[in-house]
Amino acid sequence: MSVAKVRRESRQKRQTRVRRKIQGSSERPRLSVFRSSKHIYAQIIEDVSGQTLVSVSTLSKEVNAGLKYSGNVEAAKVVGKALAEKALAKDIKQVVFDRNGFLYHGRVKALAEAAREAGLSF
Repeated sequence: MSVAKVRRESRQKRQTRVRRKIQGSSERPRLSVFRSSKHIYAQIIEDVSGQTLVSVSTLSKEVNAGLKYSGNVEAAKVVGKALAEKALAKDIKQVVFDRNGFLYHGRVKALAEAAREAGLSF
């Protein structure tokens, strides 16, 4: 097996373990983060109905306009801040953080801290 396949399968196992414990409700929806080598994506999901309430990524026009490169910590901070602003506009103040099997380090941590500073609570 290739190294990339092993890493992907390991992350999916971690994701499944975490998803068993974390459930987004209408009071506290789930903030899910996905990162690739070039981009980072974040969305707030209400798991009962399966609806995405808010989503932001480095591919979004409002975020991508001010970025030189979208695969670094600075881009993750911008995404976190934009996500929190959109969530607060929809009256979402508390969320459950789902790191989606990724380590709470680097870009994932930067996104979470920027969202907290902008007003989200988790």
